[in-house]
Amino acid sequence: MKESIFIIAMGIVLWIIAFVFAVVMNADSNVLWICVIGALLGVIGLRYTIRSGRKGKL
Repeated sequence: MKESIFIIAMGIVLWIIAFVFAVVMNADSNVLWICVIGALLGVIGLRYTIRSGRKGKL
């Protein structure tokens, strides 16, 4: 389970880095929203993985 949490957390970090890069490059607002939604979905996935791990499903 620790590997899954690490991979999801790295994905969230990469989405945040992409967001910062897009802001610096003056990207279109659609690109910014894609980065935000990607990070939020990563947080949801992280919560789901942790809860499933505590219940013994993973």
